[in-house]
Amino acid sequence: MRRLHRSLLLAARSSPLARHRPPPPLPLHRPPPPRPHRPLPFSTAALPTPPPPDAAPTAQPAADALAALEAAERQESSGDHQKALDLALKVLGPLQESRGGWSLPVARALRLAGAAACRLGSLTDSLDSLEAAAEIVGSLQGGGAEAATVGAAVHEQLARTKTAIGRRWDAVASFQRALELKCRFLNAGSAELGDAYRDAAEAYEGVLCFDKALPLCLKALEIAEKRSGEGSAEAAKVRRILVVAYTGMGRNEEALEQNELVRMEYERLGLDAELSLVEIDGASLRILLGRTEDAMNDLKKVMKRASKESEERALAFVAMAKILCSEDRSSDSTRCLEIARETLDAKRSVNTERVAGAYTEISMLYESMNEFEMSLCLMKKTLAFLEGASGMQHIQGSISARMGFLLLLTKRIDESVPFLEKAIEKLKNCFGPLHFGLGFAYKHLGEAYIEMGQPESSLKFFGLASDIINAAFGPKHEDSIEIIQCIANAYGLMGSYL
Repeated sequence: MRRLHRSLLLAARSSPLARHRPPPPLPLHRPPPPRPHRPLPFSTAALPTPPPPDAAPTAQPAADALAALEAAERQESSGDHQKALDLALKVLGPLQESRGGWSLPVARALRLAGAAACRLGSLTDSLDSLEAAAEIVGSLQGGGAEAATVGAAVHEQLARTKTAIGRRWDAVASFQRALELKCRFLNAGSAELGDAYRDAAEAYEGVLCFDKALPLCLKALEIAEKRSGEGSAEAAKVRRILVVAYTGMGRNEEALEQNELVRMEYERLGLDAELSLVEIDGASLRILLGRTEDAMNDLKKVMKRASKESEERALAFVAMAKILCSEDRSSDSTRCLEIARETLDAKRSVNTERVAGAYTEISMLYESMNEFEMSLCLMKKTLAFLEGASGMQHIQGSISARMGFLLLLTKRIDESVPFLEKAIEKLKNCFGPLHFGLGFAYKHLGEAYIEMGQPESSLKFFGLASDIINAAFGPKHEDSIEIIQCIANAYGLMGSYL
């Protein structure tokens, strides 16, 4: 049984170590809500029939309802999300009565309710409200700049809610739609449009579609450079996203060039913590390029600059452990990992994804040294650390897939199946139905059913795995051929040889 590709875990992290795989096609599937919830007191099914085009709203009720909506929007701007939600729900009825249900003011109120619900943690309620708003603005296409403005706000918030709820794959189309609408009414060189290009690029990177992210990222960089200059902090922020895109496409030299430009800018600005993180990214790129001595020098600079208990120093030790492990210096690598763990265990980080990524790297290094129990222990710890965290389902899915494989490898079949099933659900939502990691999870689930003496059940999962892996790597790839052998073995166990 071959190991699940390490690139699945690497790809789930927003770092220059993400690997490129052929992206599955967009758009998108829509899974059912993950749990029962209290619905908002509104849906498009309850909307009254749109009024005739020549019908005008009653003046005073319409003015009062709009004033109440604007007051709710001011509450949102001030950060009082509970008050904004209460006011938005309260104004929905009057807006329907005075403006008609299928109108921009109703869509504005629903967007506001959805945004407030998202920030308050009511993600399924947020999704309900925003999908209703999107349906309304979709029916009002051709409504001019105002309709495009409201539509862009709706789709942008819808994308953020989908990301928070674990539906990254669905979120990409919403970010893309928000960008398209903003292009209709924003100045071509505006900061807001640059942000929209950057958001869409990050969304595509989040589902590993690096080739789609690259042109959007280059456009965002062009806008940032024109507005603030090539050496600006704004441009540096975009360049960091560009580094991920180039690395994901295997263009590591270009990624390193962009990383160096960011490093120079952060050094000029005196941003020591950010500088250390960029130098660690640069070291990771040099490792990929085989320049381990240069990478080690970068990491030593970080360790000298960073404080002893800092997160940056811990991350540098993880990267150094990777170099030592590749040189078969297992004891030195293990010592580096122990130092990193001591720091990360003692420090409460504000960046959940960064720390989860570090623990994931550590667990993978222990696995590469055949210390499976330590690797599994750290993966369990990482899953517990991520429990309840918003938008971390992509890492949870990748770790669950890895754990399922290791449990299968160590003959703990009954334990492996729930992790593989959880991984399949999360990976499908985060990366789409044709992601290569999903294919390997299906394959390992099929192998688990073989081990449990259920070859008939295994065939279903081997078939799904074969479709995905063939699409990702081609029918002549070793992984595609291995799945055909798995299918043949299953039929053999069933006594079917035709």
